[in-house]
Amino acid sequence: MTTLQGKTLFITGASRGIGLAIALRAARDGANVAVVAKTADPHPKLPGTIFTAAEEIEAAGGKALPVVCDIREEDQVKDAVAKAVDRFGGIDACVNNASAISLTGILETDMKRFDLMHQINARGTFMVSKYCVPHLEQAENPHILMLSPPLDMKTKWFAPHTAYSMAKFGMSMVVLGLAGELKARGIAVNALWPRTTIATAAVRNLLGGDALMQASRTPDIMGDAAHAILSRPSRDFTGNFCIDDSLLHEAGERDFDKYRVDPSVDLQQDFFVPDDSVAPASLKKVGA
Repeated sequence: MTTLQGKTLFITGASRGIGLAIALRAARDGANVAVVAKTADPHPKLPGTIFTAAEEIEAAGGKALPVVCDIREEDQVKDAVAKAVDRFGGIDACVNNASAISLTGILETDMKRFDLMHQINARGTFMVSKYCVPHLEQAENPHILMLSPPLDMKTKWFAPHTAYSMAKFGMSMVVLGLAGELKARGIAVNALWPRTTIATAAVRNLLGGDALMQASRTPDIMGDAAHAILSRPSRDFTGNFCIDDSLLHEAGERDFDKYRVDPSVDLQQDFFVPDDSVAPASLKKVGA
């Protein structure tokens, strides 16, 4: 299968950034997208709402259902899944993109922020997957995709921000477990992570401002990589922890410069990328 035409994607955190990029790539195939996120009203520092995302998805050729949902709340998750099934007749792919981040050390991490990250990243991912599984079992080519890193258990990934790393790797542990648990049911469970920082509001506001944005790739690379995963036969591709450019290179992509925000600067590698993962294209500025 090379197209997601007519398929229904349930995407958390789809109002902006990587989640929206995944939705738009699927929409260009003619997919249906449940836009599941908390942002119903414009945010002063964050672009987009579930409604503006839905408009973009439909303009790109897909069908959209905006659903207000806090994935920490079980009743809201169950209701969002039910609405997607009622509107589109089922769910073919569950994309767990919603995430909370705080890159703080132990003394700087208040427990409310700790709880938030774990409730959204690990628990929320588990719960959204749980309520999608009965519907995925009815799909022709069912997938669960987590936007989470390879399980590379090294001190350097934890020491600077233990709480966040625990929560983010918690998502990847869900991948590891569910890939095994759901394999016999034909449901693929995989993870996708970017090699470089991605130009999103989180990068601008929390990590490095405009300078880091310029050293990033656009969310389109994650949209294309997710499409490549969700288009594969679910019984043949599960339990994988994919890096975006390596996956796309394997699928035949050779032009990675098109994803750069600014070709004149070196790309910034993201954290959690394993040391033995070799980039298929140079991260140096174009021409260097």
